[in-house]
Amino acid sequence: MTNASLAATGRERLPALSIIIPVLDEAATISARLAALQALRQRGAELIVVDGGSRDGTGDLARAAVDRFLVTARGRATQMNAGAGTSQGGVLLFLHADTTLPAQADALIQRAVARGALWGRFDVTIDGRHRLLRVVERMMNLRSRLTGIATGDQAIFVRQDVFARAGGFPELPLMEDIALSRRLLRLARPACLRARVLTSGRRWEKNGVVRTILLMWSLRLRYFLGADPARLAVRYGYAARER
Repeated sequence: MTNASLAATGRERLPALSIIIPVLDEAATISARLAALQALRQRGAELIVVDGGSRDGTGDLARAAVDRFLVTARGRATQMNAGAGTSQGGVLLFLHADTTLPAQADALIQRAVARGALWGRFDVTIDGRHRLLRVVERMMNLRSRLTGIATGDQAIFVRQDVFARAGGFPELPLMEDIALSRRLLRLARPACLRARVLTSGRRWEKNGVVRTILLMWSLRLRYFLGADPARLAVRYGYAARER
């Protein structure tokens, strides 16, 4: 039974949680990622995938395993805002395509919201063997707990009405998660769940752990000092596609 099924009363049953996943050329892993979310979907979560223009068949693989499949302009902020705009859940969970949720993520989020949380995030584990990755993940979790700033790797969740009050994700090519956190912090501190999501270490391993650490620190510092996110995105490696 899907989230669009009719309840026994004859009224449409709305999901408590909408999981929104922005994707771009994720054909190699999308089937496995979505398979891991089917248990949550069977328990009533709505699953929305928003494609930013994949050319590798990601859409063909994803459509049958989700409640909604959208195609938008490229950009995580644009894609996630589009997914939020079509969602029906009372709580939105923004999940990167390379991140795996804990098995009881839905119950953990519902418990946090029931206790008064307006938004929150999970602790993170980075998938990889390099010893420095253990240091990186500990620093990410501690920094987030101290500052109230969450990153997309930590699977940000937020009540839908609160997301609307905050104005959604700013339409930035990079640092959209930091910018949203700043907006949400004006309303409340986040619930920092100690249950861990597992995020891919492919970026770290591809570019080198130390080099990636230094790059990310540099980009965040420059962003906080007022640098143009578009220029930071180019430094990060984001490049516009040729048509």
